[in-house]
Amino acid sequence: MVESKIVLETNLANIKLFKRGKVRDIYEIGDKLLIVTTDRISAFDVILQDGIPDKGRILTELSCFWFNFTADIIKNHLITNDITLYPSELRKYSNILQYRSMLVKKTKLLPVECIIRGYIAGSGWKEYLQTSTVSGIKLSKGLKESEKLSEPFFTPSTKAETGHDENISELQMVNIIGHDATNIIKDACLKIYLKASQYAESKGIIIADTKMEFGFFEDKVILIDELLTPDSSRFWDIREYKVGISPPSFDKQYIRNYLETIQWDKKASAPELPEEVIRKTQEKYQFAYELLLDKKL
Repeated sequence: MVESKIVLETNLANIKLFKRGKVRDIYEIGDKLLIVTTDRISAFDVILQDGIPDKGRILTELSCFWFNFTADIIKNHLITNDITLYPSELRKYSNILQYRSMLVKKTKLLPVECIIRGYIAGSGWKEYLQTSTVSGIKLSKGLKESEKLSEPFFTPSTKAETGHDENISELQMVNIIGHDATNIIKDACLKIYLKASQYAESKGIIIADTKMEFGFFEDKVILIDELLTPDSSRFWDIREYKVGISPPSFDKQYIRNYLETIQWDKKASAPELPEEVIRKTQEKYQFAYELLLDKKL
């Protein structure tokens, strides 16, 4: 077992920082990108002061597993996560990059997020209660919270740099990225979700919904970013799943629930998290990792 540690920010001297997101620090290495997944965690669009130990490693290793698992459906941006194969200028940063980094193809990001819903939950459930729709798609009446849908469906959204993404229709997506790209992405998303869901259920996890991102590489659409992690998906324990309730998920919902109980305006200067909240959140991420990859962290 590798000793747990928290990495909140990376500073790779003489390596060009391409972008720093809420969780990932991305560096430019020639015509490639180095994605380093930190242990930062955000809630309500604010990066919290505290990190979750091993979170970056969990997200990276799960993404790499799924990229390889679904490579027969659509190509993806992963080149390698084996640091011995990284460019020589990165070798001296091995202690930071080990387990939490990926060398990937540099793509032209498509400005949409692609959500597949297999169960009615979260914001989809709230919308359904009001309008009997999810992302504007009419559903049959009488559905219950967390109920499995007759078939998974595709709901794209805009990709906002700040604030919340906004749901859009497929037609709007076509207007943004084109008909061919939309069809390729929708088909790939549904196939990935079905294949991954079947595997995950064999390991004791329900994938209620998930989001994916895509980019253009050499004029072809490929899968990018992260894939089927607790940050990009709603994972439920099969043993705790029941229609009519919101099952506990393997993600940062535990933190959100805690933050809802304190006096915080959900803006900058986020409060410190109690040790118990950090520990229990880490346990949720780790449990998903160990079930899906069938190995201890």
